[in-house]
Amino acid sequence: MARTPTKLALIFVRDCTILLGGARGRGGAVLPLLFFLAVAMLYPFGVGPDAKLLARTGAGVIWVAALLAAILPLDRLVEPDLEAGFFDQWALRGLSEEAVMLVRIVAHWLCFGVPLMLATPIAAGLLAIDGHALIVLELGLLAGTPGLAAIGVTIAALTAGLRAGAALGGLLLIPLAVPLLIFGAGSLQAGGENGLLLLAAASLVAVAVAPFAAGAAIRAARD
Repeated sequence: MARTPTKLALIFVRDCTILLGGARGRGGAVLPLLFFLAVAMLYPFGVGPDAKLLARTGAGVIWVAALLAAILPLDRLVEPDLEAGFFDQWALRGLSEEAVMLVRIVAHWLCFGVPLMLATPIAAGLLAIDGHALIVLELGLLAGTPGLAAIGVTIAALTAGLRAGAALGGLLLIPLAVPLLIFGAGSLQAGGENGLLLLAAASLVAVAVAPFAAGAAIRAARD
């Protein structure tokens, strides 16, 4: 029988394959990425070509786009595995729900947060964001997207099995992620240097709490 770290590693590989679109389709990691870039492309058409205005507001728009893109994969983070009985099988093999959900948070971040960070320079170019602001923005996304991933997985666990769970998940994600959005966008303002520290702290709290909250939600759904 495989040891627990090996089992979790296999689950991690499986989760990454699914979230990247190798299984279940539904756009995989491409759809949130395209949505993220579409917002950056369309925003200049809405406010005009004023480079100063775009540079002043563009970083906030990128954070809003990242938040909205985080909603798109919620319906396939937990519910398909719960319906298929995978969590029951993992429990029988001695894997706790908390450990499985921690692995899923990491996989979700790698398949969601990292592609957004790689696409951010393209979005920054479209929004006339300068090099220094881009560096701060990337650092903010590095600190904040793990928190977004953790909140997303937790909400997916809480809404799994509910009718219209995807829509409800989106409504829950937005208010819970507002502190990350505020700290992330605020770090780019004059005198907002502490925003990155607050963002990292809020994200760390979300990552620390999420496996336990999501694990409890999975156990409640299985009972």
